[in-house]
Amino acid sequence: MGKRVLLIEDEPNIVTAISFLLTRDGWDVRTHDNGADAVEVIHAARPDLVILDMMLPGRTGLEILRALRAEPGTAALPVLMLTARGQTHDRALAESSGASRFMAKPFSNTEVLASVREMVGP
Repeated sequence: MGKRVLLIEDEPNIVTAISFLLTRDGWDVRTHDNGADAVEVIHAARPDLVILDMMLPGRTGLEILRALRAEPGTAALPVLMLTARGQTHDRALAESSGASRFMAKPFSNTEVLASVREMVGP
């Protein structure tokens, strides 16, 4: 079985596209679409990588990221932050909150795949 990635995203088209791309590359992809209980879902799934949308219902991606970084068990978990707003301010917020990488939508499949592979390694 491939490495595990948890995609936390509320836009169905993006979930479908990223899930297809990563599954085809050998990843075990799980998805979740709500920020309210995302930290609990991450703990239960024990992924090798989290792809996290910045704007989610229930709790923002930044709040989730800060919670992950505050806990020893998830402090070093690779997190690729996605956002529909690619402004410099959003990138700075994500980086200061502990995002491993930041990607603005729309993004290319090649870009997603390369980032995921680099963040987790072989």
